[in-house]
Amino acid sequence: MIFYFSGTGNSQWAAKTLALQTQDELYSIAKIIKTDCTFQLKKGEQVGFVFPVHGWRVPRIVRVFLQKLKLTDEEDQPLKHHCFCLMTAGDTIAKAMERFQQHLHEVPIGRMLDLDLVGSVIMPESYVGLPGMDVDTKEKELEKKQAAEIYLRDFGKKIIQKQKEDDYKPYGWKELMVGPLPWFFSVPVGGFFERFLITDKPFHVDHQRCVKCGICANVCPVADIKGGLGYEPEWLHNKKCLTCFACYHHCPHHAIEYGKRTVKRGQYFYNRNRLH
Repeated sequence: MIFYFSGTGNSQWAAKTLALQTQDELYSIAKIIKTDCTFQLKKGEQVGFVFPVHGWRVPRIVRVFLQKLKLTDEEDQPLKHHCFCLMTAGDTIAKAMERFQQHLHEVPIGRMLDLDLVGSVIMPESYVGLPGMDVDTKEKELEKKQAAEIYLRDFGKKIIQKQKEDDYKPYGWKELMVGPLPWFFSVPVGGFFERFLITDKPFHVDHQRCVKCGICANVCPVADIKGGLGYEPEWLHNKKCLTCFACYHHCPHHAIEYGKRTVKRGQYFYNRNRLH
């Protein structure tokens, strides 16, 4: 089974692509986190996690999900199961994978899972919350998507190969796109992101552009927007916002802004039809 979280669709596409190759069941973390998060593993079944890097760290919703997740073995045996993690990013992941492994070891399900296959794939940029940061050009977007398709085919083959192995030799750590100064970006810079930049407070709507379509409220993965068809969006400030910018990117009239930082910035969400 594969658990995934996605804001603008990059990780959802990656997870679906892998699931088609491996014939794994696919679960959206944003949807199942509202349940008791209990799942039964078949004998030898592998568990996968796919999600984007947020501020060179693991998104808060994924960390909360790990704490809630309960896995049982159909034979009620204390067996170890293969586990893989794939992260999507617009550039680098720094030490986000090490932090995920740490989070995994800190929760009860960590005793059932061996993180023995890891990967990171570069996808089109969607973070627009800081000066100088914008979406990729159409040419760069296409280039990243084409490279990602090749990478995912290879990663899917490795998942299948791992399922057939009896030993648990870690694979993929040296190939991760950590970038320069990984500790600096994941620890002090990532801490700054979580404390000051992951917030819904700067979001606001341009009343002249908004057509009250309700798309923004529907795509918010943490239900932080009050609205719907016929209503302008209102952010609830429920401390669940991930600044994934799904609301901003999906707005068909660019009526949502993040302070003044997104004025004249581009929009992006994964669309299969824009791949070629």
